Amino acid sequence: MNLFRTKPIQNSAAADTRLKRTLNAFDLTMMGIGAIIGAGIFVRTGQAAANLAGPAVVLSFVLAGFACACAALSYAELAASIGGAGSAYGYGYAGLGEGPAWVIGWMLILEYLVSVSAVSAGWSGYLVGGLTDAGFHLPVAFTHSPWDPQNPGIMNVPSFLIILVLGCLILTGAKMSAVFNTVIVCVKLSAVAVFIGVAIFHVNFANWHPFIPAQEVNAKGQTVYGWGGVFAAASKIFFAYLGFDAVSTAAEETKKPQRDLPIGIIGSLTICTVIYIAVAGLLTGITPFKSLNNDHPVTRALVDVGANSAAGLITIGAVAGLTTVMLVMYYGLTRILFAISRDGLIPGVFSRVNKGGNPHVSIVAAGIVMALLGGFVPLDELGDVANIGTLGAFVIVCLGVIVLRRRRPELPRPFRVPGGPILPVLGILSCGFLMANLGALTWKAFAIWMTIGLIVYFSYSRSRSVLGQTSG
Repeated sequence: MNLFRTKPIQNSAAADTRLKRTLNAFDLTMMGIGAIIGAGIFVRTGQAAANLAGPAVVLSFVLAGFACACAALSYAELAASIGGAGSAYGYGYAGLGEGPAWVIGWMLILEYLVSVSAVSAGWSGYLVGGLTDAGFHLPVAFTHSPWDPQNPGIMNVPSFLIILVLGCLILTGAKMSAVFNTVIVCVKLSAVAVFIGVAIFHVNFANWHPFIPAQEVNAKGQTVYGWGGVFAAASKIFFAYLGFDAVSTAAEETKKPQRDLPIGIIGSLTICTVIYIAVAGLLTGITPFKSLNNDHPVTRALVDVGANSAAGLITIGAVAGLTTVMLVMYYGLTRILFAISRDGLIPGVFSRVNKGGNPHVSIVAAGIVMALLGGFVPLDELGDVANIGTLGAFVIVCLGVIVLRRRRPELPRPFRVPGGPILPVLGILSCGFLMANLGALTWKAFAIWMTIGLIVYFSYSRSRSVLGQTSG
């Protein structure tokens, strides 16, 4: 039964941590926006509309946003009452036990590891597209991965290099990274505002008819469009919402975590959901949805309506936006590795910090792995795997709220999910539904990853657990 041994709850506000408390509610909200608005809005929106849902991709965003809202509220309650650098991993350890916590942590490692790599591929696509439009043509061999289904190359060099550069930035510390993130978030929000301001005057209502195209079978034998396409697109563009949970990884570097974490989590998700719905509607309104299946659909759509200057600004905003997504997700991964290592479940070297209070070994090791994935694996193959890992973690977070309320009703909860257990249950059901709509290949990859995780836990982690050693 030591699989279900739980850690004593020590709220992050009073935790004895080696990390420096420098972040406030504004930093966290901007961090959430920085992580959320990126590849989902600039890349996957167009691809999901073209390949799965048509203009009804707007409904897909609503469905995915609802699932995220339920999970975000659950995250906010646990972040305020428990906190800690490990995010959902730490919540699971305190409420459900070591075994479930390991499963959550392993899922989160998958989410962040794969997300940064996938977004780096989208970043490369926008950068290369912008340079091409400006007359600078980079060789395909060094801008595409070997397994790219459309344009196979040798290595995606821009994708590889940007991750290494961000690793160097994160090594400077959380506050410097937060300041950089805030500046770049302002740039990408300006780009989104430019798109909305231009696109609203080029909407062709005929592009929205039919809003939900008739169901058909594509060249790969997949059923698309119709309500089935809407649900499948919701599972795919769920990638657009990844990142708000990274806010909770900053608990031990937040000045007032009980107040500021819920503000950062819920505030960033709300702002981004409104933006997503507006952009998705306008994008499918200014150009036929079948033309959106490319690496930079937003800029391509503006070029199609003759707004070339605006397209150039969007390219700058997209590159900036994708940069902050990678930055925040990279940051979140290193803090999760730090927390798991501190508990003894992975080697202690990952919880070492340098003189600046940064887990430098985690930063360097994670950066090397993500850079290799970004350089050699295409975006589509990576994105869905990140989705399933995140959705699985969200299910357990929602379950954790229900379990902790029964086991620890006396625990101080500065923020509570409204409606009792209803929203956490809806979160479990909606996230589980989105998981069920992901493809067989994604499930196979997820099963392999979780099998590896269980092998690691039973062969290494369980016997080296700090909690297990202290409890005898």
